[in-house]
Formats: sequence, C-alpha cells, structure tokens
Amino acid sequence: MSERADQHPPCILVVDDTADNAKLLVDLLERQGYQVSSSASGPEALAALSREPCDLVLLDVVMPEMDGYEVCRRIRQHTRFATLPVVMVTALDAKEERVKGLEAGADDFLSRPINHPELLARVRSLLRIKRMHDYMQRQALELADWASTLEQRVARGVAEVERLSRLKRFFSPKVAELIVSGAAGDPLHGHRREIVVIYLDLRGFTAFAESWEPEEVMRALAAYHAAMGRIVVDYEATLERFTGDAMMVFLGDPVVVEKPAGKAVSLAIAMRDAALALSANWKKRGVDLGLAIGIDQGFATVGAIGFEGRVDYAAIGTVTNLACRLCQHARGGEIFLSQRLFSEVEDLVEAADLGELPVHGFSRPIRVYRCDSLATRRVIGK
Repeated sequence: MSERADQHPPCILVVDDTADNAKLLVDLLERQGYQVSSSASGPEALAALSREPCDLVLLDVVMPEMDGYEVCRRIRQHTRFATLPVVMVTALDAKEERVKGLEAGADDFLSRPINHPELLARVRSLLRIKRMHDYMQRQALELADWASTLEQRVARGVAEVERLSRLKRFFSPKVAELIVSGAAGDPLHGHRREIVVIYLDLRGFTAFAESWEPEEVMRALAAYHAAMGRIVVDYEATLERFTGDAMMVFLGDPVVVEKPAGKAVSLAIAMRDAALALSANWKKRGVDLGLAIGIDQGFATVGAIGFEGRVDYAAIGTVTNLACRLCQHARGGEIFLSQRLFSEVEDLVEAADLGELPVHGFSRPIRVYRCDSLATRRVIGK
C-alpha cells in the first residue's frame, strides 16, 4: 500500500444486495489494508454515506428497490460527493448500460466476473485522483484566504488588475475578464467538470534538438508557440501546460462551451494547418517536423495546483491521460479522436475508423478515429 502508516487507510463502501458478492469484495479489499464497509441496498448505502462519507464506492448495478444508476444519480446530487469516485460493477456488458452509467455520474466500470488485479489497479488509480483533488481543495482554500487578505490591504481596482494579469497566463483575455467580473465564477477552486482535452506534440523534435544549435531550436520553438498560442486565444481555450514541443489545452472550463467537441476539432485542424505552414519553412532548412494531436472528452477535476509562489491551473483525470496517449500514437499531421469524442462530431468531420488500438495505461484497447478534415470547410464554434 502507498498510504503512509501515520494516515488513516482509505475507506471504501461496497454496495451489493448479494451477500456472497459483497463479502468477496470486502475480504479482497481488507487484505490490501483498506477500511471497508458494505451496504445491501441503495437506500442503506445513501444513509451510510450521510452518516460517514467514504473515499470510494463500489456499486452493483442490478439491485431491487433502487438500482445502481439511481443510487449514483442521488450521490451526485450532493455537492459534498461531487468528486467521490464511483465504480459500477455489472454483469451487463452492453454499451447502452455503460452510457447510462456515465450519464448517472459513474467514474469507471468493472464487469463480472471481476478480475482482481484490474479491480485493485482501478481502485488505486481513483484513490490517487481523489487524494490529488483533496490536496487541490486545500490549496484552493489557502489561495482564497490569501486573496481575501490581499483585497483588504489594497484597493479593489489594483487587485482586479493583478488578478487579471495572473489569469491571462492560463486563459484568453476575454475569459480572464469574465472571471474577474464574476461572470465565470472562481475557477481556482477545485471542481469537477466535463472538458475536451487537446494534446499536441511535434514529431521529429527530439532529433532536431539533438543535432541543431540551441539558438536555432529556441527560435523554432518560439515560432511554434506563437502560432499555437494565437489559435488557443482565438478559440478561447484554456492552456493547461506546455513543455518544450508538447502542449495541452482544453475547452469547457472555466466557461462552459456549447458543443465543445466540434469546437475542439476545429481548433485542432487550425493548429495542424498552422503547423503545416511552419513545416514548409522548416523543411527548406532541412528540418522535418510534424504536429501530432490527440483529443478526448470526459470529466476531470480542474483547479489550482502548486505551492506558495507558483500555482498552475491543472486538469486531472482519465480524459487528460487518454488525449496524451492518442497523441503519442498519431504521426505528424494526424489528429486522433477517442470513440466518445468521435460520437459527438461524426456528422461534422471526415474521419477514418482505425479500429481498436492498445493504449499504454489502459486495461482494454481503445477505439480510435483519425480526423482528416471538417465535413464542410467552416469553422465550428468560433
């Protein structure tokens, strides 16, 4: 177990109306050092959560009186449980059942018969995310206290100017101004949000950096960052990070975006086209660089993360991992879409079904689509 000895072990609630199934899960998890309790019905589970919140719920789908979907929906109705990881356990493998679970607010699924290593791996992964969210919440509270103290010491106008300047590190000027005015709330507090993540990386950059002078590499990076940055601002996307030639941006937070999947694809195509123009200039100098992009849509925990003196705005969740892995599979000039993202834009794009690909960090192959172009040459969502 990764939990330190001076901390309480994570608490897991097992909800299953079949006593043998519940006992099997309880025994397995207790052997791993977790604190485990069980409930035999949905109402009993909701009552248990109201008395003593836990860190993760393993929830059976098929139960009398109240099925797992309804239990999950009721859990998500409570703000205090907005980021509580919920894993649904079912013998039903139909896609429709999984969609129902996602719509109800589930974070993950396990199919019966349960694969024990897979169960433990998913539990550990979701608990890591929850610990990070709790940490972000504490950081956000400290930032809020700091902001409150600052506002008492300086004039409101000066405070707004300083905050606007800080937010422009992450957001477009228009979005930053909305935040300062209060129209977009305070995004620095950790929160759960459905976003579309675009991850991009330059193919051939490592070889280029190894064989060219540092000054040439920095000039190429500056041109690349400037071109991509203009597009990020134009589409009012959020810059999560850039590390050398890799960048991650997302849509849907801190301002909710209408039809974010279509807008994200349009953004990605604009980035690819801009990169092609740069590539043409680079090739004249013997440099072969191509932009690879991966896009996924899903829920993430978003907010401020860092320490005093250095704070970044981060998104944490499976959606960011999958976008990165899709980008790693793509070649220069390719845009890879997850199945969920493609289902939102299939009428808007010309795309090729690449089938299921093994993706590092995911227990099952992921169905991937390559986006070639927009179905019509119009910009979506701008």
